[in-house]
Amino acid sequence: MNLQDTLSNSLHELDVSKNVKIYLCGVTVYDESHIGHARTIIVFDVLRKYLEEKNICVEMVQNFTDVDDKIINRANKENVSAEQISTKYIENYFNDFDELNVKRATHYPKATEHIDDIIQFIGKLVEENFAYPSKNGVYFSVSKFSKYGKLSKKKIDDLQSGSRIQVDEQKRDPLDFALWKFSDNEPAWDSPWGKGRPGWHIECSAMSVKYLGENFDIHGGGRDLIFPHHENEIAQSESYTCAQFAKTWMHVGMVTINGEKMSKSVGNVKSIKHVLENWGSNIIRLFCLSGHYSKAIDYSEDLLEENLAKWRQIETCHYELMHACGENNEDVQSMIKTLGVDFDKSLEDDMNTHLALSAFYQLVKETNKLVAEEHLGKENSQLIRTELQRMMKILGLIIPDMTETKKQEIEKLIESRKQFRKEKKFEDADKIRDMLNEMNVDLIDHVGRTIWMKKEIIKAEK
Repeated sequence: MNLQDTLSNSLHELDVSKNVKIYLCGVTVYDESHIGHARTIIVFDVLRKYLEEKNICVEMVQNFTDVDDKIINRANKENVSAEQISTKYIENYFNDFDELNVKRATHYPKATEHIDDIIQFIGKLVEENFAYPSKNGVYFSVSKFSKYGKLSKKKIDDLQSGSRIQVDEQKRDPLDFALWKFSDNEPAWDSPWGKGRPGWHIECSAMSVKYLGENFDIHGGGRDLIFPHHENEIAQSESYTCAQFAKTWMHVGMVTINGEKMSKSVGNVKSIKHVLENWGSNIIRLFCLSGHYSKAIDYSEDLLEENLAKWRQIETCHYELMHACGENNEDVQSMIKTLGVDFDKSLEDDMNTHLALSAFYQLVKETNKLVAEEHLGKENSQLIRTELQRMMKILGLIIPDMTETKKQEIEKLIESRKQFRKEKKFEDADKIRDMLNEMNVDLIDHVGRTIWMKKEIIKAEK
């Protein structure tokens, strides 16, 4: 598998001869997660599921920033503790992403649970003269790291000349960033330099090194984190270890709305909870994977409608395969193999989910074509179904489960309707069809038989 590395601006081959270690920057838990968070995490979820499908062990670490000025401000506004705010939104996070069928990370470290690790990390940077205490906190000295700007391709001189950061009397350079902020207000912890709390960037460095070691495979996040967050992580981490930090830097493009960045001040933020309630997890995943992960994608109801139409075709394919019977009239093995290889190669070529989805949709299309021509036999349906389910598992798509009792109930209603039609009791037959419609069950007529499919309820469907 080859992945585009932001640092070198080139493709890097992922070493899959051993466990793959991934650190993904998580959310700051002061508010609901939004569709932009969903896209980044879904992309990495597909990467992980693909590797695991190939029997490659993946260790995924995704942090929670649970101490931050935004959390403290929210807590003060609501007259509760910062811990209450972070606990609430961590719980909401898991509710959202479990519903989005995202596999939980191996570890979810919280900054507040790693204060000792962070203090130890800062202590070494101070000792090695990469950081210094001031009257406001402990700062990292950017000038001490000669390669600062290598990820974002920014030059220190340009950053300094364009800086609007006011230099306090103790801060040596406007680009220097806080590792530890002095404060007596809770939450705060004792440190060798004074009571306070960690800066944002140092949290990820300390936790990634603790869980994955000094040189791990992939560090990921949204493109908005390249500068300053990931740039600062590299500076402090490589100063600490004297070695390369992450082997590959993988960044996911933003989700925009009408071409604009989501912003609370504009009022165009779409929470995951809102989108889930209206569209469900499958439509969201198809939307988030519809373009190349590195490019921005624009959120719109029209795009979601397009993905809903595709999902209905996938559902039809699933149920046609489930109900297939009779003899085979076509050789499907070559088609299945070709599309399976196309799907895998697309993901191995820098996680091109757009092309992978094209192969997946083609499998659905070819299957539905066989159905329309009454050429789908039971044996072939099993072959196609195996590959379809493999692709869906990697993409994280799920046809909602049905109990055997519910299936039997539907089958009995269909048999009753069939009998009423045979007896020309069409009014009674229509009543049963209405009952099935209320259960969101559609009937599909075939030569000599009628099958059924249970459609997922989508609130926003027109």
